[in-house]
Amino acid sequence: MPQVSAAQYGKDHIRVYKVHKDANTGVQTVVEMTVCVLLKGDIETSYTEADNSVVIATDTMKNTVYIMAKQHPVTPPELFGAIVASHFVEKYKHIHSAWVKVITHRWTRLTVGGEPHPHSFYRDGSETRNVEATADEAKGISIRSAIAGLLVLKSTGSAFHGFYKDEYATLKDVYDRILSTEVDCGWTWNTFSSVQEVRSAVPKFDKAWESARTITLETFAKESSPSVQNTLYKMCEQILDAVPEVKAVDYSLPNKHYFEIDLSWHKGLKNTGKDAEVYAPQSDPNGLIECTVSR
Repeated sequence: MPQVSAAQYGKDHIRVYKVHKDANTGVQTVVEMTVCVLLKGDIETSYTEADNSVVIATDTMKNTVYIMAKQHPVTPPELFGAIVASHFVEKYKHIHSAWVKVITHRWTRLTVGGEPHPHSFYRDGSETRNVEATADEAKGISIRSAIAGLLVLKSTGSAFHGFYKDEYATLKDVYDRILSTEVDCGWTWNTFSSVQEVRSAVPKFDKAWESARTITLETFAKESSPSVQNTLYKMCEQILDAVPEVKAVDYSLPNKHYFEIDLSWHKGLKNTGKDAEVYAPQSDPNGLIECTVSR
């Protein structure tokens, strides 16, 4: 007999904007998020018997996110994700696990006349701060924090040579190259027993994000990289050392290639090797290097 072996459902792309207005100073602070909620539990009959009595409507999930955003702080996103996920498990007895993803978009305060403007902001890039929080009635609250969409490039200080070569290989050893990638870096916290325990860790979340971002950027810039793999591993090591409450760090780094253009066909114009100045950025195919480093 067929049976449902796995099922989850929810609401995706819930757009949320919240503003905090300081009545004393007139300064306003804004947060914009995109939220996804997925639920698991005793919901099999909704699939097998068209029994909608076990279905919490996805519109209800959307409304819940808005209400939680009004009633609770939305920063740091680790806390907000934990609050929303825990709500569904605690409110509905037939829901045993809730997964919530919070994508926080960048709004940076404008500087006008050398002073920070009280209520004007600009979007300074596609980088986002992401959080995945899972509330499980049997396991507690697991949280993965992340940096995503951080596009970086270095024009030298990267190499790739000594790799395996056989009859399928055409790539030549490279001792100096452009290195560019779009950083997706995540760190998984030790499991929390409750929302209250997450609240007690609030000061650590922003600090960890700042540490991970600084380590990523500084290592990328300073490292004379023998490969993306090795540089990635060194980043993981440093984050584990900087944030003792984290049990694992993961990176996913697409290698965005820039190829030399041979212009020798035009009057012997030199543009390869040490003479290379003009390159052709490539969109695809691209290398993709991923790794998780745990304690």
